[in-house]
Amino acid sequence: MALSATAVGCTNGAGAPAGSAPATEGYRAPTPTPTATPTPTPTPTRSHPLSAAPRTIPAVREHEPARGPGWRPGSTSAVVLAKGSAALADEARLLARELRTGYRGEAAARPGDVELALDSAQAGGAESYHLTVRDNRVRISGPDQAGVFYGTRTVKQALRSGGAVPEGVVRDRPAKPQRGLMLDIARKHFDAAWIEARLREMADLKLNQLGLHFSDDQAFRIESSSHPEVVSRQHLTKDEVRRVVALARSLHIQVVPEIDSPGHLGAVIAAHPSLRLTNAQGRVARGAVDIADPRAARIVDDLLREYAGLFPGSYWHLGADEYQALMARDPEASYPGLAAEARRKHGPGARVQDLATSWLNDRAAVVRPTGKRLKAWNDGFFRGGVVSVAKDIEVAYWTGKEIGARPPEEYLAGGRKMVNYNDEYLYYVLGEPNRFTYPTGRRIYQEWTPLVVRGTRPVPERYADQIQGASFAVWCDLAGAQTSEQVARGIRMPLNALSQKLWHPGKPAMSWSGFTALADRLNG
Repeated sequence: MALSATAVGCTNGAGAPAGSAPATEGYRAPTPTPTATPTPTPTPTRSHPLSAAPRTIPAVREHEPARGPGWRPGSTSAVVLAKGSAALADEARLLARELRTGYRGEAAARPGDVELALDSAQAGGAESYHLTVRDNRVRISGPDQAGVFYGTRTVKQALRSGGAVPEGVVRDRPAKPQRGLMLDIARKHFDAAWIEARLREMADLKLNQLGLHFSDDQAFRIESSSHPEVVSRQHLTKDEVRRVVALARSLHIQVVPEIDSPGHLGAVIAAHPSLRLTNAQGRVARGAVDIADPRAARIVDDLLREYAGLFPGSYWHLGADEYQALMARDPEASYPGLAAEARRKHGPGARVQDLATSWLNDRAAVVRPTGKRLKAWNDGFFRGGVVSVAKDIEVAYWTGKEIGARPPEEYLAGGRKMVNYNDEYLYYVLGEPNRFTYPTGRRIYQEWTPLVVRGTRPVPERYADQIQGASFAVWCDLAGAQTSEQVARGIRMPLNALSQKLWHPGKPAMSWSGFTALADRLNG
């Protein structure tokens, strides 16, 4: 039976809740003896029901409820750092600005304060955190800065969704280490301010990777000193990129660059037409360089080395998809020059796919000394060749529709790590060409999990640990089909849904209508 809020914890002289009805009909309080001093009836004090978990996107993994009013910032509230946690100063200042409170640095927490603390002994991984609300104080602790930062996002969202951070303890962590958005800024120019706005949205959703596909057939979109001739008129300057990267780093987001090769190099070929690939009939293969020509490798390697320092994160995407020579039914007959070079370089049994695989491995060898982890699209991996893709290259699996496409289980059974870019659910292709339709947050929320890598069928659960996460991808095939503002609106709910399913892949507790209402409240 629920007790009234004013009565919990308060009793009358007989031990029953103050102001309550007797426990049984006809009950009489005992008559005090003449010598007894009457006990005054305590004044009822305010109490609270057990708290509920904060309403956030993504939802927190674990909440231990407690009784209390929760926490909201007051006129004297401040964000402070626990002793030895000076590395969290940037996170603390950001939260103080967002909450419009003071910031006192390393100082003892007072009533009304939020304390941030690094705790290397705390279990759960670098992106985990504990959030404790008790005695009009909030404490966010984690083994690394990223986890504490995510705790501050929970505070921010809880205040917006419910007006207070609920009493109790949150123990939270992501299910997947890679949680991303990829932007095709080659086919459509997005300015730095637009990209920065997406980073801020991603941070509140606890997403941690932004992919930039900045080179393709249509344009090359970042300033270059090694090959300025390939750069398109509309592009990001290196200073703008540094600004984007710095903001991303402050929000615990890594920027993952991609120079796609040996296909999708039309912008480079436009400046160097002698590098274009032609078939046996003299027809030009769109966007493809002749990988038998060493000059093509030199230009791409120049660009890889130039941008490695501009993007200091720990990942690099090498592309490798849709090389036109390998989309022919008989690559050796269609491209005899490539076939001859494959045999010369790799032996009499080598084919064009082996030459393409060695191209990918050679580009990986250029980037690998920087310490970055490498990715390539799944249709750059081929079965049955004399040359195999280097073992440390992650599979970015996007489609099973290409000629010769291998099911994801083949890569996983071979021990490969994989990131899910499933084009059935996670591809937002401007103009909806080639039977693509704009993905919806509802489908992601209700149907998709990280195990659903190809089409709608999940891979076996035993491969879950090899699937590192997923990325929502914006491709601008028909760049004029939407404005940048329309793109931002169109991807908002899919990103909300993706963040939920990568933080906690199980069936969400909240209905889709409840989830959209919460997203509107948080983003309003």
